[in-house]
Amino acid sequence: MPSANVSTPTATTVADPVQALYRKITWKLIPFLCFCYLASYLDRINVGFAKLQMLEHLQFSETAFGLGAGLFFVGYIIFEVPSNLVLEKVGAKIWIARIMITWGLLSACTMLVTSTTQFYILRFLLGAAEAGFLPGVLYYLTTWFPTYRRGRIIALFMIGLPLSSVLGGPLSGWIMGHFDNAGGLRGWQWLFLLEAIPSVLLGVLTFWALPNNYRQAKWLNDDEKNLLEQELRADDADSTGSKHSFRDGFFNLKVWMLGGIDFSILLSAYAMGFWMPTFIRNAGVVDTFHIGVLTALPSIAALLGMLLIGASSDKHRERRWHIIVPFLVGAAAMASAPFFVDNVVATVALFAVASAAIIGAVPVFFSLPATFLKGTAAATGFALACSVANIAGLVSNSLMGVAIDVTGSSAGALWFFAGCLILSSFLVIALPAKLVNR
Repeated sequence: MPSANVSTPTATTVADPVQALYRKITWKLIPFLCFCYLASYLDRINVGFAKLQMLEHLQFSETAFGLGAGLFFVGYIIFEVPSNLVLEKVGAKIWIARIMITWGLLSACTMLVTSTTQFYILRFLLGAAEAGFLPGVLYYLTTWFPTYRRGRIIALFMIGLPLSSVLGGPLSGWIMGHFDNAGGLRGWQWLFLLEAIPSVLLGVLTFWALPNNYRQAKWLNDDEKNLLEQELRADDADSTGSKHSFRDGFFNLKVWMLGGIDFSILLSAYAMGFWMPTFIRNAGVVDTFHIGVLTALPSIAALLGMLLIGASSDKHRERRWHIIVPFLVGAAAMASAPFFVDNVVATVALFAVASAAIIGAVPVFFSLPATFLKGTAAATGFALACSVANIAGLVSNSLMGVAIDVTGSSAGALWFFAGCLILSSFLVIALPAKLVNR
């Protein structure tokens, strides 16, 4: 069993070398991975900004756009588990670099789209290219950090998600307004081209910035590597009953439950990520740069929510209620939004509350699989839960597009998403507290 000064984060007896070790690992890995996630998510959701010009230019309907945006997740779902298993075998360095370079190139190719068929094919291929990045990184982090540190660490990594809107919103609006018709290209075409560049460059840098494991980290000395090994072994010793095989990860009811919970998270997250520019424009804002700035505000709230909820969950070693309470708050905000569609302040404020609550709970959620899965089972479990959940990308975007085309309002879709969050709260409470509260 681990000693108190190793496994208890709140103990006053924590050894300085241990804290210094994790501080060093955090600074070496997390900022780089965070920027990678930022680039990834920006290339995933910038189509929501492109939509403001793209639909009129290419004569696409809302339904066609929603289907195209959603087809990304079909490719993502199909290749998620195989991609993560390959990452476990070949190492994070090669596979994450491959993912980033290919998705960057494919995202740039979206600027060449002229028909719905081309749009559908490229979105599917983009999803296939990116498949495995998020679950791959989450699995990778479990090989560096013990369970009790993962809520905060995952939160620090995943702030790339809201940062992609905080930075990408104003940037996307500026690109579309400033570059429109420059060099014979529309603003939405410049958007796909310019925002793909960081992904490709970061992919190339991955070969130098990311060691496959701590034993290959040149910036750790032998004493630090041995100390980290002791920490991880102590954490494994606490994980009695953990599963290790592919079968344990795939044919596991808890993993499928986690997929259902994440499905509800992503229904709302993608609704906000892809459609927020449309919501703000419909509330009366016309200028694309101003739309970008206002889109950033809910993302700032999400960033703060992730850091605060993740830190609180680690401090109290409690996971379930740190997911359930944010779910209920987020559901209330989502359900209220359709009543204020003409009010810019209320629209932004309600989606800020929803973002802080729903996206804020994401790091806590992603700390759960590794509490009962290890090794290949963990790689499989992370990917499977993400695969099940990302069906939400297709459902969310398609349902929103159909709802707007048929009824002229997003209300029905947003109420459905809120109801799914409430139902998922019951799945969270069904997870054994003794298992996940570590």
